[in-house]
Amino acid sequence: MREPTLVQQLAEFSASVTFTSLPPAVVSSIKNRLLDTIGVCLAAVPLETSRMAVQLAAGWGAADEATVIGFPHRLSTGAAAFVNGVLAHTLDFDDTHLPSVLHPSATILPVALAVAESTGAASEEMLAAAAVGYEVCIRTGMAGYDRTLGNSVFFEHGWHATSICGTLAGAAVAAKLYGLDVTGIGNALGIAASMASGILEGNRVGGTVKRLHCGWAAHAGIGAAQAARAGFTGPASALEGRFGFYRAFCRGFLDSEEITRGLGSEWSIPAIFFKPYPANHFTHAGIDAAIALREVVALDQIASIELRVPAAVLRTIAEPAMSKARPQTGYQAQFSGPFTVAAALSGGTGLGLYLDDLTDARVHDEQVLQLAAKVRCIADSECDAIFPIQFPAILRIRTRDGAVHERKVLANRGGERNPLSAAELELKFTLNASRTVAPGCVAELAVLIQSIESHSIRRLMGLTQPTSHADARDAMVQTTQP
Repeated sequence: MREPTLVQQLAEFSASVTFTSLPPAVVSSIKNRLLDTIGVCLAAVPLETSRMAVQLAAGWGAADEATVIGFPHRLSTGAAAFVNGVLAHTLDFDDTHLPSVLHPSATILPVALAVAESTGAASEEMLAAAAVGYEVCIRTGMAGYDRTLGNSVFFEHGWHATSICGTLAGAAVAAKLYGLDVTGIGNALGIAASMASGILEGNRVGGTVKRLHCGWAAHAGIGAAQAARAGFTGPASALEGRFGFYRAFCRGFLDSEEITRGLGSEWSIPAIFFKPYPANHFTHAGIDAAIALREVVALDQIASIELRVPAAVLRTIAEPAMSKARPQTGYQAQFSGPFTVAAALSGGTGLGLYLDDLTDARVHDEQVLQLAAKVRCIADSECDAIFPIQFPAILRIRTRDGAVHERKVLANRGGERNPLSAAELELKFTLNASRTVAPGCVAELAVLIQSIESHSIRRLMGLTQPTSHADARDAMVQTTQP
């Protein structure tokens, strides 16, 4: 008998998962990611690009409506997931899996919430579907990770693995919540392989298109599942085939064991890194080092700064050098090694550096810019040996008297080796959610998320609205227009 294809194996796994089959650590981790992601979405609501996303999605139809986090709008299921995915990824504050360098929650949870709400699925079903999505996303991403190269092959060819693998994951989540059987889930995955997209050039030179990537993946994944539900079919060999997913995106590279090994018994979810800072993850270890050194170095005594990082990250956080030293917007600053180090040295808020430290106004702060101009980014062999299992950095500051102060951060804060505490996760959520939801309601929302299996998705989504909770429950605007 012929061995099942990768799509067939993923479909069998997806169909088999139930809430009761999930290990407690997986359920707990998904709840924490739900807390984190909803908070990040709420923090992104005030941005102009967030309002633009709502306006864009409002014309996509209104059948099977679902709620937009932080906006008084109900849109079609795919449109709501699109906007929520945009919100989740907009601030670069969403979680990261290493070494695949995926941001799974920003696609998976918007799909799970939107489809569960529109279908009336129980919260336990939503959690089970989300667990499936995380495994599909991470395993297909890791199948494109070349251990010899030490990097994602998706990234090497300019593809954004988050949105590409996120489309597959979104399809699996939606198909499961739509009640499709193994064949239907397989068709959804096969169709989704033709809908995946996203390039990384915006990381290097700017533009806001990257903010759309996770939203588009969520929308495309739901579309693939809806197509399968309508009777469309996809090739069972969509992943490993001659003209399949990995041939197209990775030029034929495929480590299929990353998809199949331990499928159903080993779970990737608890190892995903939470982000303490709203910036590209490659900048985080440098921020950590700067926070430590600002206690021992006077800013006016700094002569020069070396930020030593893995060679592979220089193209993202250090090049082009002039624009990284003097970003023109807060969004560009989030991808700048020199600016984030300078901002952290100058003193930050939140967990050490927060949204208020990376605004369009802050990029014109002369004190920060003068410090950023002193930062030289250098490839470091010790960091190379660790990357991308971690995104390490070594910060060396030379003062005017010739003294050198060094701080090594070889394990990122927010991962299993250097985890955020429950109090730190709650602080991040509180700061983020309070930017949209009334402060007195934030704690209630956090409690509901942590006990979500006892509540409906509709109730959860109602509490994310920018009104009093009573108004959110009883008078949610039923409209598709912004």
